[in-house]
Amino acid sequence: METAFDWGIVRDVGIGVGIFLFGLGTFVAALALARTLRRMNTTLDEVDRQLEAVGKPVSDMLEHVGGITQTAETTLARLSGVVGSLESAANTLTQTADLAKGAVSPAIVNVGATLSGVTAALRRLLTGRNAS
Repeated sequence: METAFDWGIVRDVGIGVGIFLFGLGTFVAALALARTLRRMNTTLDEVDRQLEAVGKPVSDMLEHVGGITQTAETTLARLSGVVGSLESAANTLTQTADLAKGAVSPAIVNVGATLSGVTAALRRLLTGRNAS
């Protein structure tokens, strides 16, 4: 009688060892990933602490800048009122100058014409001529 060797058991053991090795590799990879994530968690905790330390001064500064902005807006509103008043005064002054010009210009023309007539009469009187 011959005893035959059953190769099916070798195949089953080989598949089992292969699956075991695959599982062991997955376990080692999971451990490495866990260590990396633990380090990352520590780093992120440190970043959170630093941001928490910086957060208060930054919010105080932003609040201060907001106050400065509000003051600047109030000042600009007042300045725009002053500019409006100055524009109104300049407009009134321009109208007054136009009125004065309109009132003085004919008088100057009349004075010029009068002086021209007087000089012409004096010239005729001094030169003794009737025609210019």
